[in-house]
Amino acid sequence: MAIRRIVERGDPVLEKRCRPVTEFNARLHILLDDMAETLEEAGGVGLAAPQVGILRRICIVKDSEDETIELINPEIVETEGEQTGLEGCLSIPGRYGIVTRPYKVRVRAQDRDGVTFEIEDEDLTARCFCHEIDHLDGHLYTEHCDHLLSDEEVDQYIKDHPEQFEEEE
Repeated sequence: MAIRRIVERGDPVLEKRCRPVTEFNARLHILLDDMAETLEEAGGVGLAAPQVGILRRICIVKDSEDETIELINPEIVETEGEQTGLEGCLSIPGRYGIVTRPYKVRVRAQDRDGVTFEIEDEDLTARCFCHEIDHLDGHLYTEHCDHLLSDEEVDQYIKDHPEQFEEEE
Protein backbone atom coordinates (compact mmCIF):
# COMPACT_ATOMS: atom_id res chain seq x y z
CA MET A 1 0.00 0.00 0.00
CA ALA A 2 1.05 3.58 -0.58
CA ILE A 3 -0.03 7.04 0.41
CA ARG A 4 -1.12 9.00 -2.64
CA ARG A 5 -0.95 12.76 -3.17
CA ILE A 6 -4.29 14.48 -2.59
CA VAL A 7 -5.20 16.80 -5.45
CA GLU A 8 -6.20 20.31 -4.35
CA ARG A 9 -8.77 22.77 -5.66
CA GLY A 10 -7.65 24.36 -8.90
CA ASP A 11 -6.59 21.05 -10.44
CA PRO A 12 -8.94 20.36 -13.39
CA VAL A 13 -9.29 16.67 -12.43
CA LEU A 14 -11.65 17.79 -9.63
CA GLU A 15 -14.04 19.30 -12.17
CA LYS A 16 -14.43 16.22 -14.38
CA ARG A 17 -17.11 13.53 -14.29
CA CYS A 18 -15.61 10.12 -13.52
CA ARG A 19 -16.06 7.03 -15.67
CA PRO A 20 -17.64 3.86 -14.27
CA VAL A 21 -15.45 1.02 -13.08
CA THR A 22 -15.82 -1.99 -15.39
CA GLU A 23 -12.90 -4.18 -14.27
CA PHE A 24 -12.80 -5.51 -10.73
CA ASN A 25 -9.22 -6.67 -10.49
CA ALA A 26 -5.97 -6.40 -8.52
CA ARG A 27 -5.36 -2.83 -9.77
CA LEU A 28 -8.70 -1.74 -8.29
CA HIS A 29 -7.87 -3.48 -5.00
CA ILE A 30 -4.50 -1.70 -4.83
CA LEU A 31 -6.18 1.66 -5.50
CA LEU A 32 -8.77 1.03 -2.75
CA ASP A 33 -6.06 0.00 -0.28
CA ASP A 34 -3.97 3.07 -1.18
CA MET A 35 -7.01 5.32 -0.80
CA ALA A 36 -7.73 3.88 2.65
CA GLU A 37 -4.12 4.46 3.73
CA THR A 38 -4.18 7.98 2.27
CA LEU A 39 -7.44 8.78 4.06
CA GLU A 40 -6.07 7.48 7.36
CA GLU A 41 -2.87 9.52 6.98
CA ALA A 42 -4.85 12.68 6.14
CA GLY A 43 -7.24 12.21 9.06
CA GLY A 44 -10.35 12.56 6.90
CA VAL A 45 -13.68 10.75 6.82
CA GLY A 46 -14.06 10.34 3.06
CA LEU A 47 -12.00 10.26 -0.13
CA ALA A 48 -12.95 9.99 -3.80
CA ALA A 49 -10.72 8.66 -6.59
CA PRO A 50 -10.48 12.02 -8.40
CA GLN A 51 -8.93 13.44 -5.22
CA VAL A 52 -5.95 11.17 -5.90
CA GLY A 53 -6.01 11.92 -9.64
CA ILE A 54 -8.03 8.89 -10.81
CA LEU A 55 -11.15 9.60 -12.90
CA ARG A 56 -13.11 6.50 -11.88
CA ARG A 57 -16.36 6.22 -9.87
CA ILE A 58 -14.75 5.07 -6.63
CA CYS A 59 -14.96 6.52 -3.14
CA ILE A 60 -14.47 5.44 0.44
CA VAL A 61 -16.23 6.71 3.55
CA LYS A 62 -15.60 6.08 7.25
CA ASP A 63 -18.79 5.45 9.21
CA SER A 64 -19.56 6.32 12.84
CA GLU A 65 -17.83 3.10 14.00
CA ASP A 66 -14.69 4.12 12.05
CA GLU A 67 -15.26 1.28 9.57
CA THR A 68 -14.27 2.00 5.96
CA ILE A 69 -17.05 1.61 3.39
CA GLU A 70 -15.85 1.09 -0.19
CA LEU A 71 -18.27 2.34 -2.86
CA ILE A 72 -17.68 1.48 -6.51
CA ASN A 73 -20.03 3.07 -9.08
CA PRO A 74 -22.20 4.49 -6.27
CA GLU A 75 -25.55 6.16 -6.77
CA ILE A 76 -27.87 7.73 -4.26
CA VAL A 77 -31.21 5.92 -4.45
CA GLU A 78 -33.09 7.50 -1.54
CA THR A 79 -32.78 10.44 0.84
CA GLU A 80 -34.74 11.57 3.86
CA GLY A 81 -34.73 14.69 6.02
CA GLU A 82 -32.25 17.50 6.10
CA GLN A 83 -29.17 18.54 8.07
CA THR A 84 -27.14 21.73 7.91
CA GLY A 85 -23.60 21.83 9.21
CA LEU A 86 -19.95 22.57 8.82
CA GLU A 87 -18.28 20.82 5.90
CA GLY A 88 -14.69 20.67 4.73
CA CYS A 89 -12.68 18.74 2.17
CA LEU A 90 -9.19 17.25 1.97
CA SER A 91 -8.86 18.96 -1.44
CA ILE A 92 -9.53 22.36 0.15
CA PRO A 93 -7.38 22.08 3.29
CA GLY A 94 -8.20 24.25 6.28
CA ARG A 95 -11.35 25.78 4.79
CA TYR A 96 -14.98 25.15 5.75
CA GLY A 97 -18.49 26.13 4.71
CA ILE A 98 -22.04 25.61 5.92
CA VAL A 99 -23.79 23.01 3.73
CA THR A 100 -27.28 21.50 3.80
CA ARG A 101 -27.47 17.79 2.94
CA PRO A 102 -30.02 15.01 3.47
CA TYR A 103 -30.06 13.57 7.01
CA LYS A 104 -30.43 9.95 5.84
CA VAL A 105 -29.07 8.54 2.57
CA ARG A 106 -29.37 5.14 0.89
CA VAL A 107 -26.66 4.29 -1.67
CA ARG A 108 -26.48 1.47 -4.19
CA ALA A 109 -22.92 0.53 -5.16
CA GLN A 110 -20.60 -2.35 -5.90
CA ASP A 111 -17.90 -3.73 -3.65
CA ARG A 112 -14.30 -4.37 -4.67
CA ASP A 113 -15.35 -7.67 -6.27
CA GLY A 114 -18.22 -6.19 -8.29
CA VAL A 115 -21.05 -7.41 -6.04
CA THR A 116 -23.93 -4.91 -5.89
CA PHE A 117 -25.17 -3.89 -2.46
CA GLU A 118 -27.14 -1.11 -0.77
CA ILE A 119 -26.20 0.73 2.38
CA GLU A 120 -28.09 3.33 4.37
CA ASP A 121 -26.77 5.67 7.03
CA GLU A 122 -27.51 9.04 8.58
CA ASP A 123 -25.90 12.14 10.02
CA LEU A 124 -22.18 12.53 9.24
CA THR A 125 -21.94 9.32 7.21
CA ALA A 126 -24.90 10.41 5.03
CA ARG A 127 -23.19 13.79 4.57
CA CYS A 128 -20.01 11.99 3.50
CA PHE A 129 -21.87 9.80 1.00
CA CYS A 130 -23.25 12.92 -0.69
CA HIS A 131 -19.94 14.81 -0.53
CA GLU A 132 -17.88 11.97 -2.04
CA ILE A 133 -20.42 11.12 -4.75
CA ASP A 134 -20.44 14.83 -5.69
CA HIS A 135 -16.68 14.49 -6.32
CA LEU A 136 -17.38 11.69 -8.82
CA ASP A 137 -19.52 14.12 -10.81
CA GLY A 138 -16.90 16.90 -10.73
CA HIS A 139 -18.48 18.97 -7.94
CA LEU A 140 -17.06 20.40 -4.72
CA TYR A 141 -18.94 21.24 -1.53
CA THR A 142 -18.21 24.92 -2.18
CA GLU A 143 -21.00 24.85 -4.79
CA HIS A 144 -23.46 24.19 -1.95
CA CYS A 145 -22.45 27.02 0.40
CA ASP A 146 -22.63 30.80 0.26
CA HIS A 147 -18.97 31.34 1.11
CA LEU A 148 -15.97 29.75 2.77
CA LEU A 149 -15.85 30.69 6.43
CA SER A 150 -13.06 32.66 8.06
CA ASP A 151 -11.34 31.08 11.06
CA GLU A 152 -13.37 33.37 13.32
CA GLU A 153 -16.64 32.27 11.69
CA VAL A 154 -15.69 28.60 12.12
CA ASP A 155 -14.90 29.19 15.81
CA GLN A 156 -18.22 30.99 16.28
CA TYR A 157 -20.16 28.22 14.49
CA ILE A 158 -18.59 25.58 16.73
CA LYS A 159 -19.42 27.65 19.81
CA ASP A 160 -23.03 28.15 18.63
CA HIS A 161 -23.55 24.45 17.69
CA PRO A 162 -21.70 22.36 20.30
CA GLU A 163 -24.11 19.41 19.83
CA GLN A 164 -22.67 18.82 16.35
CA PHE A 165 -19.18 18.36 17.75
CA GLU A 166 -19.75 16.18 20.81
CA GLU A 167 -17.87 12.91 20.80
CA GLU A 168 -20.03 9.77 20.84
CA GLU A 169 -19.20 7.27 23.59
